[in-house]
Amino acid sequence: MTLKTVDRIEVVDALRGIALFAIVIVHCLEHYNLYYIPDDYPQWLTSLDKGIWNTTWFIMAGKAFSTFSLLFGFSFYIQFSNAQKRGIPFKGRFVWRMFLLLMFSQLHSLFYNGDILLLYAVMGLFLVSVSHLSTRKILIIASLMVMQPIEWIRVICCLYDVPFLEYGEHWMKYGALAKPVMQSGSFFEVVQSNITYGQLYGNLWQIENGRIFQIGGLFLFGMIAGRLSLFKNIPQSISLWKKITLWSALLFIPLNVARMVYPDIAQGNKALLMPLDIAIPSICNFLFMGLLVGCFILLWYDKGNGYKFQRLFIPFGKMSLTNYITQSIIGITLFYGFGFNLYKSTGATACLFIAIIIFVVLLAASNLWLKKHRQGPLEWIWKKLTWIDFKNNKI
Repeated sequence: MTLKTVDRIEVVDALRGIALFAIVIVHCLEHYNLYYIPDDYPQWLTSLDKGIWNTTWFIMAGKAFSTFSLLFGFSFYIQFSNAQKRGIPFKGRFVWRMFLLLMFSQLHSLFYNGDILLLYAVMGLFLVSVSHLSTRKILIIASLMVMQPIEWIRVICCLYDVPFLEYGEHWMKYGALAKPVMQSGSFFEVVQSNITYGQLYGNLWQIENGRIFQIGGLFLFGMIAGRLSLFKNIPQSISLWKKITLWSALLFIPLNVARMVYPDIAQGNKALLMPLDIAIPSICNFLFMGLLVGCFILLWYDKGNGYKFQRLFIPFGKMSLTNYITQSIIGITLFYGFGFNLYKSTGATACLFIAIIIFVVLLAASNLWLKKHRQGPLEWIWKKLTWIDFKNNKI
């Protein structure tokens, strides 16, 4: 059994596409977790690299991932809502869909140790568990989660010398094991590394840096966006996006100032700095994402159905799963030691151009594929396996 195909919301595909493009840029600047800054560049190029790095980090890092997470929650709402309208039970089917996503995450993790799909699959179960709640209750839970409550408890405990759970930096030892393999290992050694400590490195970093609460909160906000029809071109949604954009900007400014001054206030107190280093940047990223997404949507509907530069990203977003995994395979081949070994010779400027080239190639491939197919290859497999008929062993 499958659900009848419904018209896609193009602004969502465009948003997903531009978020994935930003993820490609960030990954390239990071050399796909193989951090390295060339030290033999002329001063002008070093300065240019620094400017591009700082600008990219301010605009994209954490915001692209947040947008992707928001849209994941929205997609759950759409699937759940469509199934309800047709009287088809979907919760169990979505749990199965998350198991399939976990399998895709394992495929992706063979190549790249910074995979996010595993956490998406796990937190997708959280979406199912709260989907019956009222919008008001979900809004409260989502707001609490993006505030990073555990980190603020750590701050309070530190200020009052109250013992609390010790901070975990377990990811660091696994990162130290993974780095030499990325630098000089063969392709098969990279795969072997990623199966073991590579996955531990990436996933422990995410867990120990607040991603569980961040992803959960963003998923819920995405579901709320669906319930409130925020991605439809109607007066109510336009009005809400204007308010979201305004309040995101107003709240971001003072919090970003606090982000710049709290290290001096903490005076090197690691127990105080570490939770603040997680909570405040996480909230800043959430607010700045709200500003960027709001501006994108308002600009889209100002034109009626998006400007040309916005619509450019639709095919890339339609094939986001395929393109997400493919860009990692391309990226590690370019930067890791088994491939072209470019991590040693590419600063932020060169990496930005490489990211643009990867995007152009994948966008062209997406356009060609979608001329003959409704979905990307991995999207098609995911959908077909999601709706497999277990009773009759049919897909």
